[in-house]
Amino acid sequence: MKLLRLRLLRLLCLLCLSSLISARQVGKCSLARQLYRYGVPYSELPDWLCLVEGESSFNTKAINPSNVDGSVDWGLFQINDRYWCKPADGRPSADLCRLPCRLLLSDDIRYSIACAKYIRRQQGFSAWVAWNNRCQGTKPHVRHCFRRRYRNSG
Repeated sequence: MKLLRLRLLRLLCLLCLSSLISARQVGKCSLARQLYRYGVPYSELPDWLCLVEGESSFNTKAINPSNVDGSVDWGLFQINDRYWCKPADGRPSADLCRLPCRLLLSDDIRYSIACAKYIRRQQGFSAWVAWNNRCQGTKPHVRHCFRRRYRNSG
């Protein structure tokens, strides 16, 4: 019995470790530059960084399955599958971003950015709980994220 518990504990530790390894933390400056590259105005970057920090802690694989209505929030921007993406399990969704939710967990975050920008256009930043709760005051600065690029460009 003791040996079985030890084996189960080891297995659990391995599973936890593998999920940590597969999660990707996006750096603040890397995210700021990618958002800018995909058309987010420079003036909005502090809002986006604050939002992502509050929603997913910059984790591309973040999933929140504990919404009261049974819906799930996906990825960096914690995009909800009741309205914005199509869940794989067939639950009903408006799927307004026209994409499978699993794409929102990709390290290639262009799908997440495109969907988040669409949500922003439709509902503003107030569509995100973390933005409402954390991003009304001081926000992260992004100037330092772009200095080196401009310095090296001649």
